[in-house]
Amino acid sequence: MSSQVDIFIEMMAAERGASRNTLAAYLRDLKDFEIFMLRRSRNIESADSKNIQDYFAQLKIKGRKPATHARKLSVLKGFYQFLYAERQRDEDPSDKIDGPRMGRSLPKYLSVNEVELLLEAAREQSGNSGVRLVALLEVIYATGLRVSELVSLPLAAISSDRKMLLVRGKGNKERMVPLTAPAIQAMADYLKLRSNFLRKGDPSLYLFPSRAKEGHLTRASFALLLKDLAIHAGIEPSRVSPHVLRHSFASHMLANGADLRTLQKLLGHEDISTTQIYTHILEDRLRDLVLRSHPLSEI
Repeated sequence: MSSQVDIFIEMMAAERGASRNTLAAYLRDLKDFEIFMLRRSRNIESADSKNIQDYFAQLKIKGRKPATHARKLSVLKGFYQFLYAERQRDEDPSDKIDGPRMGRSLPKYLSVNEVELLLEAAREQSGNSGVRLVALLEVIYATGLRVSELVSLPLAAISSDRKMLLVRGKGNKERMVPLTAPAIQAMADYLKLRSNFLRKGDPSLYLFPSRAKEGHLTRASFALLLKDLAIHAGIEPSRVSPHVLRHSFASHMLANGADLRTLQKLLGHEDISTTQIYTHILEDRLRDLVLRSHPLSEI
């Protein structure tokens, strides 16, 4: 890889607090474009606007989705803006390149009844793993945490009264999120047997420790647990994932009266525009309110 790419990635980690997964994705996208440039006997630092346009034209021919196009363009724009700011280039070749038009993609979420079916199925699981699974499910549905935030929670994240979690999210920003009564009880039950998940001689500081090299339950492991749980609950496994549960939390909160600003804080969104993908829930709620309350709605 180019040394400038390495410096850019270091900057993303140090100054913007990008997660390991984000950094890995940036590296993949930059490496892909670097290979494209090397095949044209040029390095990635010297790319011009036509090179970038040709690259995305090639992606289109290969049938890449608009979302992939948009993500890769965002990465390249970040890289060339960095080079321009660091005076490694006299101009930003990506400046006037527009991204693809994106259709409105509504978040996928489960109904309240389906979440209840998952919880019932989790409570039917036996042994320590069943107790842990109930705690994981109750916490993610009570808080809407990102799966990476959930599995890497430190034990110290639990408040002294066991009613709140201190979460370190994207950009190393911290936020407090409350737990529901069922989540508080599930956590109390789990903490009594948490030591069973510790490696011998390893006093892990993670809330959900495991024998994985990361020292805590992995995202992939939790996702697989949910797929298996969906089968037991009679729900199509492809419809269940940690991110779907996050969307379910947000959608159900709005449907029951929460406002976007509150939801933004709970989800850890830096920009309210990110939270606005859930506005269809507000629209449905307002429409139902009119149909129920307007004096002419039944005419």
